[in-house]
Amino acid sequence: MHLVPLSFRPRYGALCAMRNMALALVFSAMPAAAAEEVTVLALGDSLTAGYGLPEGEGFVPQMQQWLRDHGESVALVNAGVSGDTTAGGRARLDWSLTPEVDAMIVNLGGNDMLRGLDPALTRGNLEAILKAAEERDLPVLLVGLAAPGNYGPDFKRSFDAIFPGLAQSYGADLEPNFFAALAARLDEPDARQRYMQPDGIHPSAEGVAVIVEEMGPRVQALVERARQ
Repeated sequence: MHLVPLSFRPRYGALCAMRNMALALVFSAMPAAAAEEVTVLALGDSLTAGYGLPEGEGFVPQMQQWLRDHGESVALVNAGVSGDTTAGGRARLDWSLTPEVDAMIVNLGGNDMLRGLDPALTRGNLEAILKAAEERDLPVLLVGLAAPGNYGPDFKRSFDAIFPGLAQSYGADLEPNFFAALAARLDEPDARQRYMQPDGIHPSAEGVAVIVEEMGPRVQALVERARQ
């Protein structure tokens, strides 16, 4: 038997270090474990529900696919109800927020705007929703809209201020305008025909894809907040 001189035998600490290094190399070569799935509630109206679009082409399924394509393990729950106002969303919030929900997208206010409802009422309903999320320690992405000038400058000023003001007050992430990505493309040929449905209110499947591409990184940031 060949004996290693005592002075050359590795000490116990050195053996542990060598073992740990070997284990680190093995684990670094293994694929990373899948991140825990996050459940996100998408509370909204027809823009969330996918009004006028075939199944699979609305906002929720397209955003779900975008997140999966970007490596996110997310269950996006469609809680969009066509015609719903902020009051309607507030009324159904408690039973929509099931225990497994980890985060929420709030996309309400369009029908309030179309009906010319007092912006103070809209703000109050959205604030109640954000307070409920805060009590449950749920991160929120608040999606805003820009009012047209139909109801005058005072209405537009008050309505447009709702979303950034509430996002700042409650620490919510903010998507300032659901339609911003489409508005940026209005100079493209036949943009309205391509990106909007014939009613001029709801986006087409192609329009939704543009919106999702723009909003996707903010939803991804929301998912990361939920994991933290």
